[in-house]
Amino acid sequence: MKRRHFIKQVSSAAAVAMISGLTLPSFTTKKKRHITILHTNDTHSQIEPFKANHSRNANKGGVARRATLIEQIRNENEHTLLLDAGDIFQGTPYFNYFGGELEFKLMSMLKYDVATIGNHDFDNSIDGFYKQLPHAKFDFVSANYDFKNTVLDTHVKPYKIIKKDGIKIGIFGLGIELEGLVGKSMYKETGYLDPVTITQDITQQLKNEEKCDLIICLSHLGYYYKNSPDKISDLNLAKITKDIDLIIGGHTHTFLPKPTIVKNSENVNMLVNQVGAYGINLGRVDFYFDENNQKTASGTTILV
Repeated sequence: MKRRHFIKQVSSAAAVAMISGLTLPSFTTKKKRHITILHTNDTHSQIEPFKANHSRNANKGGVARRATLIEQIRNENEHTLLLDAGDIFQGTPYFNYFGGELEFKLMSMLKYDVATIGNHDFDNSIDGFYKQLPHAKFDFVSANYDFKNTVLDTHVKPYKIIKKDGIKIGIFGLGIELEGLVGKSMYKETGYLDPVTITQDITQQLKNEEKCDLIICLSHLGYYYKNSPDKISDLNLAKITKDIDLIIGGHTHTFLPKPTIVKNSENVNMLVNQVGAYGINLGRVDFYFDENNQKTASGTTILV
C-alpha cells in the first residue's frame, strides 16, 4: 500500500448486533470484558447549546453538557474511548475568531482519544489546521490522505492502536475526496488515495500483523448518497470490505437513531453509525468480549 499509514437521556432503543456471527450476550457467571466507544461527528464549532428559540434544535447540545455525559459514562466503565469523525471546524463565530484553538482545547479537556479529518477542517487551510495542532492533546488519523509533501507530514498517522482491559483496538481514518469540494489552495499537495484499497490493506495489517481484537474506522466519507448510490460511502465500504467491527461516520449529517447493521464481504455483521451534527447527540457503542475473546455489541444514541 502507498501509506502504512455525545437535559435528555437516551433518545432511542439500543441496536444489538451479532458480531462475527455470534448470538446475543448471555447472562453467565464468567467475566466479560467491556469496551465502551463514545463518538461525535460534524460538531462544527458548536460550543454552546442552541438557543431556546431555535427552530429545530432548541436547548440541545453544548460542550459542557457533553462533558457531563461523558464523565458519567466513564464512571460506569473505565474502559471507554472517545472518538470524533471530523468536521470539528466551521459553523459559529468561535471558529472565525479563534481559528480552531478553542475547539481543540475543549476536546482535549474532554479527553478525546482519536479523531479524523473532515473537509471543513481545511477551511483555514492546511496551514491553519497545523497551527492549531499544539492545542490538540489527542491524535489524528487518516489513512487515505497522503500528507508527505505538506506540513502535516508525520503529524497525522494512518492508524492508532489503543489497549483497554487487555483488548487491542485499532483505529484508522478515512477522508472524502477534497478535489471539487475544497479549494486546492486550502489542502495544497495533500494526496487522495482510494479508500477501498486503503481499507483492504490497513484492515489486513491491523488484523493479521498487529493482531487487533477490535477494528474501528473513523470515516468522513458520508453515510450513503441516494442520488449517487455507487459513490463510496460508509454503507458501501462496509459491504465490500471485511474485518471492520465499527464504522463511525461523518460528513452527511445523518441522524441515526441507532447503528445500522451491515453484512460485510464475508457475510459477517458489523456496525455503521453516525449521530447527525453540531454535538446534538453522543453516540455510544458497547462491545463485550467473552472468555474466548469473541465479541458482541450494542449501540444507542444519546441526546445531549
